[in-house]
Amino acid sequence: MSEQIMRLRKRIASEVGATMVEYGLMVALVAVVVGVAAALLGKNISTMFDSIATSI
Repeated sequence: MSEQIMRLRKRIASEVGATMVEYGLMVALVAVVVGVAAALLGKNISTMFDSIATSI
């Protein structure tokens, strides 16, 4: 039983957990950037598609 606990401690303390957190932060940052870009460019893109649809 104690051998399993030691393996679990090693697994938790390894750098794998740190890299997972880093990847999670990067994904969150990308999501924020995409959201801000969509908010800023949304009106312009909508206007562009409306003009294209009107000309077709």
